[in-house]
Amino acid sequence: MSYSKASDLLRVADMAMASFEGVSLHDISQEFGCDHRTAQRMMRAFESVFPQVDIGEDADRRRRWHMPRSDPRWLQAQGIRDSELAALEMAAERAERDGAPDDAHRLRALRDRLLAAMPSSHARRTEADAEALLEAQGFASRPGPRVVTDMTLLGTLTEALRAPWELKISYRGAKDDEPRDRLLEPHGLLLGIRRYLVARPSGGDGQMRRFRLDRIENATITSRSFSRDADFDLGQFSSRAFGSFHSDNEFGPVEWRFSPEAAPIARQFIFHPHQELVDEPDGGLTVRFSASGHMEMAWHLYQWGDQVEVISPANLRKMIDGHRRNDFPALP
Repeated sequence: MSYSKASDLLRVADMAMASFEGVSLHDISQEFGCDHRTAQRMMRAFESVFPQVDIGEDADRRRRWHMPRSDPRWLQAQGIRDSELAALEMAAERAERDGAPDDAHRLRALRDRLLAAMPSSHARRTEADAEALLEAQGFASRPGPRVVTDMTLLGTLTEALRAPWELKISYRGAKDDEPRDRLLEPHGLLLGIRRYLVARPSGGDGQMRRFRLDRIENATITSRSFSRDADFDLGQFSSRAFGSFHSDNEFGPVEWRFSPEAAPIARQFIFHPHQELVDEPDGGLTVRFSASGHMEMAWHLYQWGDQVEVISPANLRKMIDGHRRNDFPALP
């Protein structure tokens, strides 16, 4: 058996052990990008290499293969690949940088438990290889300015979102000199240059509102639990803004036209999750979407100099008029 085929069968065994219901032919086709017949041949080989596999049928009469989890020697024999350990560590770093300290802690706890289940000599070698891999690859960081966020606050918000629990926050409004206490039912976080908590006021009108994290001076979890709004979609809610800021008064159609010189770069951007791209006859590119947040749009458009024209809205066009430069040495 070739090394690649043996590696594939070990991956199938991982899948068959990880899933309580077992793995199906459809799962194999999806994982390895193969057709149904190839998946069948792979599972026949799998049965011959792992005779202890349990084979059954699910409610839809689809065949499923399940590996018993009772033998701890399986993890020892398999080991953790250095690339897998490095991926766990990179995921933990990303979670920490993106303001999810609880997730980072749990990922590192998982990493430690996996290493603890392996023989010490194998674990030391795998960990050393993973560190070398991380050093060689570097870490994909998110450069650029960002507001420093209180990690203790993020931990409190994460715990409240997970349960969910009602939050009591001390919030300083844009024009308020003194912070005010508010009771909120948290539903999500928006991560950007500015970070926002999405929540509805307890006992209010049920409307979701944004609260800037840098204006929350204190947050505590109350003893009251609540039911999340089953119809609330955080992705749909956030798409009404270009960045983090949302305004019902500004929401509406947006249309930008990029010059033929800027079009190849603009095509690489996702300006909005519901954007429409139109290639123009002269090589230019028109981008259309609906959102609010004219100030954040103006901040972004400034980077493109005079290589972008705002068709609509008119208010945004007036905001950037006179600030479209032609001396930038490079585009975003």
